[in-house]
Amino acid sequence: MKPADLIIENAAQVLTLKAAKNAAAAEEKLGIISEGAVVIADSRIAWAGPSSEISSEADLSRNPRRIDASGKVVLPGFIDSHTHLVFAGTREKEFELRLQGASYQEIAAQGGGIKSTVQKTRQAGKEELFAAGKRRLDQMLSLGTTTVEAKSGYGLSTQDEIKMLEVIRELDHSHAVNVIPTFMGAHEIPPEYAGRKEDYVRLVIEEMIPAVAENKLAAFCDVFCEQGVFSPEESRRVLEAGKRCGLEAKIHADELTSLGGAELAAEVGAVSADHLLFASDRGMEEMGEKGVVAVLLPGTAFFLFLGRYAPARKMMERGVAVALASDFNPGSCMTQSLPLITTIACTQMRLTPAEAILGITLHAARALKREKDLGSLEPGKQADLVILDIPDYRHLSYHFGINHVWKVVKNGIVVGEK
Repeated sequence: MKPADLIIENAAQVLTLKAAKNAAAAEEKLGIISEGAVVIADSRIAWAGPSSEISSEADLSRNPRRIDASGKVVLPGFIDSHTHLVFAGTREKEFELRLQGASYQEIAAQGGGIKSTVQKTRQAGKEELFAAGKRRLDQMLSLGTTTVEAKSGYGLSTQDEIKMLEVIRELDHSHAVNVIPTFMGAHEIPPEYAGRKEDYVRLVIEEMIPAVAENKLAAFCDVFCEQGVFSPEESRRVLEAGKRCGLEAKIHADELTSLGGAELAAEVGAVSADHLLFASDRGMEEMGEKGVVAVLLPGTAFFLFLGRYAPARKMMERGVAVALASDFNPGSCMTQSLPLITTIACTQMRLTPAEAILGITLHAARALKREKDLGSLEPGKQADLVILDIPDYRHLSYHFGINHVWKVVKNGIVVGEK
């Protein structure tokens, strides 16, 4: 073992997320070590086990920093696998309109919704977008999030989509939080293409995607497959074009209507299908067969008071890995708090606290194809972890509305603490 740089010890619980052999229940998959410790060396997890065994397991020759986590819970850093991090302006007026009875679709038809944010984001310079994104990442980090996926999609022109993705890249390079970029030019049809959707689809396929890929600005390509936006056939064309250019597929699927988005995700081999409130049984079956991760966004259903949530239990029964994410965006879910998302998932989708933690750690890493490096506290993985000032992991979802984060470690360095 390499000489230790940092030791976290005496934790009431260390959740390694290394499942016991043949583990079936989510609780068994948490890999809980009571009175546990984590040893970090050269920004990687070197060992996790009982604190009583540190002296025999760890190389202490560097006189490492030691953190006493007595009475606290240690677990992997939270991973937010679906956000719209970079945007200009806010839409609190639309929130009030929804409270008065207007639907999301009605607001969009009146020029609000995504198009409202597009207008403001197009007008904003990179410096403004960067500053706003940095503040949001600071807030996410304070709440335990150490890795974030961030989508474009508020530019809807080649120039403005690239502008957004360049800001996302700059945020990733300059902030402690890792930011993983997703191109989503097919988020909406911009006003200048009203009545000419096919022309816009061709623009996305023939100009935007090649430009994004050539400049290595994104890892994924996403599309809003929904009635009134992009049909399953249009979505397939966008995702296949992305794959030809080396961008892995993601899809906003079956959020407001049952349109076959889950089936399409399986058909194109998407890494994840997201939202899925109206996913069909067949779609869920096919996702399970193809290994498509379901990224569920209960905060959005809560904030839009849609009256229903994604059928998480049905998905799990069909072998679908369920991740949870914030869907942080100015219109339909204005929160960066993954702990709050776990509470909503537990109370409204009947996930257990253990299933919710899997959803923001290991399963979220799978939704970003980063499970070999993130999502669990196993030797060799990136040393991203959170120390919570709670006596038992279930308090993360149970005791809601406050911040339980005591310290955040990123790449083996303490980057946030109370």
